[in-house]
Amino acid sequence: MTANDETVTRGPDGVIDRPGADPTNAPGKPPLPPLRHEIIEHGDFVQEKDVALQLRDGVTIYLDLYRPRDVTGDLPVLLAWGPYGKHNTKAQLWPGAGIEDGWMSERTGFEAPDPAYWCAHGYAIANVDPRGLWNSEGEGRHNGPQEAADLYDTIEWLGAADWSNGKVGMLGVSYLAGAQFIAAAMKPPSLAAISPWECFTDWYREFAFHGGIPETGFIPRASANMAFSRTRTEDTAANVAENPLLTDYYRTKEAVLEDIEVPAYVVASWSDHGLHSRGTLEAFARISSTEKWLEVHGQKKWAEFYRPERVERQREFFDHYLRGIGDGPRDWPRVRLEVRDTAEARTHRSDLPWPVDESRSMRMHADFANGLLSEEPVAAASSIDIDSQTGEATVRFTFDEDTDVVGPMRLRLWLETIDGADGMPAATDADVFAVARKFRADGSEVRWAIGALFDDGPVALGWLRASHRALDESASSELRPVHPHDAEVPLEPGVPTPLDIELWPSATRFHAGEQLAITVLGHDFLYRDPDMMSPVTRHTDLRNRGAWRLHSGGERDAHLALLAMLAGNDDEAGQQA
Repeated sequence: MTANDETVTRGPDGVIDRPGADPTNAPGKPPLPPLRHEIIEHGDFVQEKDVALQLRDGVTIYLDLYRPRDVTGDLPVLLAWGPYGKHNTKAQLWPGAGIEDGWMSERTGFEAPDPAYWCAHGYAIANVDPRGLWNSEGEGRHNGPQEAADLYDTIEWLGAADWSNGKVGMLGVSYLAGAQFIAAAMKPPSLAAISPWECFTDWYREFAFHGGIPETGFIPRASANMAFSRTRTEDTAANVAENPLLTDYYRTKEAVLEDIEVPAYVVASWSDHGLHSRGTLEAFARISSTEKWLEVHGQKKWAEFYRPERVERQREFFDHYLRGIGDGPRDWPRVRLEVRDTAEARTHRSDLPWPVDESRSMRMHADFANGLLSEEPVAAASSIDIDSQTGEATVRFTFDEDTDVVGPMRLRLWLETIDGADGMPAATDADVFAVARKFRADGSEVRWAIGALFDDGPVALGWLRASHRALDESASSELRPVHPHDAEVPLEPGVPTPLDIELWPSATRFHAGEQLAITVLGHDFLYRDPDMMSPVTRHTDLRNRGAWRLHSGGERDAHLALLAMLAGNDDEAGQQA
């Protein structure tokens, strides 16, 4: 769809919308039960189904409330706000998620807290169908000011309920985490604490486009999840297609993170590159809360959220802020980072700040012709040619002592587009994919969990469409380039051009004799079947043709900026390498 397409329909806010898809026939979800207010008993807790909540403009939305059966008042509330259907509950997620039987009850909403657990510990759970979704009235919007106002109203309604103790918390993964940032920035008085587990906070750079390259795997799925309505909803995919540059469409979706002051227990991962890792870490760095804690893991995100010891830690946090019980997180490390070694081995460090101290960073210089990374600049200029669609180039550094590499990385390339060996003419753009990898001393590669379902992830991923290479110098740093994405500047074939690529944050241990490798290629490093119905990121709308010539050495210093330090023991300090 485009702005000139006569078939495009828009709401009063100018956002492209569409008629709702039949909410009673949503593929992959349980049937939508009839809209009917009733009390349903589930052993020790009850579900008050289809509670009507009228928002400030008169629109009614519906929520399900779960409460301990024999408790009539003074309950703290955990709010779960997402588009997936409050009726969409189950005791297990996709195969491969790593969730063991018994970690979730059959009343657990998608990426939401489990009512069976929380009600047993003296909490109420509120699962909401937002405006315009499922049976709720109004027209659906994917984040933005309308959802912010609706969140405020809902939190204050829950805080004022006669069975509530007046304190509301928010807990959940992905959309349910992003809603927390949106709500907390509005400062509703009843919101006492939040615990966001993994969500993007930059709509353009982390969700819709990666380095300016369109994301084509998860966007259609996310758009479909916003479709089920008895009215109309925003067409996320159509709006993204209409906005290939960073416009106000994206900016108005995002919370002002600096406005967040509520206590926050933020959990991020190294394993959700292409969706949540960068944004969750950015949120922790930017929120103004004086009481905030960060934990970063490297495992599958759903398994970590529902792992029993992690749920106990969630309760320790909320017991303190919503019930006044215990010391909560006051003795926790402010920042605790998992450092990945192998799929089975990991350690943790609580001696490092977040963001990391970039004054301790270093550069490793690339020699693509010889496949090497070195601490010393490369004196001799050289180059290597690769096919832009099928080829790749890798450079490697071998560590001579156990080393932890932590934080984002910045890759400087010098790229020239040239005619391909098959006669394909040089391109005026290049979609560049950069991958950080770990190799053992015997040459075998180490892979880890990635996303919610897979075990083949590398150290880190990065992307850049070369026409988006302009830098926002005031926002960029040694370890992270920031591109404004406000215009496209074509490449001139035959002219070597510097490109700065952001590799998303990671934390990895390299033992003596092991190698850090950087691979440059023109397509996704991890192939996912296009017919796969699981939540994966993908990039198939590419501009590559012909060949690339990668220059290094001499005046064209290709390099990797990173933070490397001597490996530390569990929660013990390391030193700069």
